[in-house]
This record gives sequence, structure tokens and C-alpha cells, in this order.
Amino acid sequence: MEEDSGDPDPASAVTAENTALREEVRLLREQVESLTMKQRFGIHRFAASDKDIRFFTSVRQAQRGHLTESKSATHSLQPIDECFMFLNYLALGSKQRDLADRYNVHQSTVSRIIASWSNFLYTVLGSVRIWIPQEQIGEYLPEDFKDYPDTTVILDCTELKCQCPSSPLLQSEVFSTYKSHCTLKGLIGIAPHGAVTFVSSLYAGSISDKQITKESGIINLLKPDMAVMVDRGFLIEDIVPCKIYRPAFPLGRSQMSAAEVRGDPGHSFVLGCMWRRLIRSKVKEHKFFDTEIPL
Repeated sequence: MEEDSGDPDPASAVTAENTALREEVRLLREQVESLTMKQRFGIHRFAASDKDIRFFTSVRQAQRGHLTESKSATHSLQPIDECFMFLNYLALGSKQRDLADRYNVHQSTVSRIIASWSNFLYTVLGSVRIWIPQEQIGEYLPEDFKDYPDTTVILDCTELKCQCPSSPLLQSEVFSTYKSHCTLKGLIGIAPHGAVTFVSSLYAGSISDKQITKESGIINLLKPDMAVMVDRGFLIEDIVPCKIYRPAFPLGRSQMSAAEVRGDPGHSFVLGCMWRRLIRSKVKEHKFFDTEIPL
């Protein structure tokens, strides 16, 4: 009978060493992934900083829940990072070449991602009904509107500068005499308490306020017992089925005289002007809309 020499089994030693090496490899991979995540430009790199997320996307902390992570990875970027890239594009007005360098992808990939997310969000968000029924408007009516209780919406047009087409005919269609530039024009509706309740499609900058009101579809939402507040030059009385409130002064003016303020008993026109400016500033907060939009 052979005595046990006490030497370890070679096979067991190899197995133990192999297990230890596998564990070391796993830990090193985790470190590499962690370091890569810190260096890679994407949502995960800035997820812990509300300030950074706000800067790169204009999304506030309360809205961040909408940026949910997806586990699928059919492209070189995760869907969450594609969304983050698209928000960078809007919030910062980043050039596609710059985004390609930041995200380490080809510029054509950036172009495809921007087009895909634009179409996706247009379809999804465009199907959301944001118009508020008149009875709900009344529930939230500010005290400043007590003299105009039937006000349902404050209408205003906003123009975004765009590249000028090479065709002289197209140039004449999109050229805005108000901006002295080629623009795209949209109609925005704001409830008296400040909620955005209507956003039209974009039209050529030469379109009139009356024509954009006709084509936008807002008229179908208005009823005879409603009232609309508009600026002095917004002439739509003959096409809408409801009452029009219009101040004697232009709402877009930076200041009003004391006499004009006294002539606005509930200061509703002042509040309406404030909402208009707020919405315009929110649009231009996204730097993409404060530059020339490529056609």
C-alpha cells in the first residue's frame, strides 16, 4: 500500500489557478468597462450630475425619468445614448461632425440617428393631444384674467431662421420680411395659466398670420363661447368663430406706459405678453433653434 506523499494533486492545482485567473480577468474587465464608461461620451458619463444633464440636453431633473435605459443594442450606440446624442444636437446646436467625434462613430451614423429620432419623436409626440378643454381652462384661470374669463388661448407665431434655398422661387416663399431672413414659421397656443396647448406644423416664413391660422387646424378647436387673445397685428376676426381680445398696444413691446397698464384692468394682456415671451425663450433655449436650421 502506497503512502500519501502529501504533494497536492496537479490537476487540482491547475484548476485552482485557472479559477483564480478567471476571477482576475473578470475584475479587470469590470475595471476596463468602468473606465471606458467614464471616458465615453454618453448618458452614463453624466447620469450622476443634474447640472451636466441639463447643460447637454436641456432636460430638467423632474423630466429625467423619461430617459430610460434600454438593454437592446442593435447599433453601435445604445438607444439611450442615441437619444442623448439627439438631445445634445437640439440643446447645444452641436454640429454632426463634432457629435461623430464625441461619440466615436461615423458622421453618417450621426445623421441617421438624428433623422430616426426626429421622425420617431414627431410621430409619438405629435399624436399626444395637448389641447385643454374650456372647462378645465376655467378651473386654472389666473386672477389677472377675471375681466376676460372666457379666454381659452393666447395665440402667437414664432419664426425660426433656416438656410436659404438656392432656388429663387423657394427663397421668395421662405423669406420673412419681419426677420429679413429665410425662416420657418409656426403657430403656438398658450392657455391663460401658461400651459402650451397648441403647436402647429412649420410653414414657409412668408405665410401670413391669418393663413397659418387657417391651415394649422386651430380653428377646428375654437367654439363661439370661447375667446382668443392675440397681438395687435394678428388680424383673424373674419376667420375664427369666437371672440377676439386684442390690446391697444403691441404685446411684443418690451415696455408699456403707465396709461396702457391702467387701461388693462386685470393686467391680463401683460400676463399674456409674459407667457408669449416665456414660450419664445423656451424654444430658443435649444440652441439648434437659435441657429440657421439646415434644409
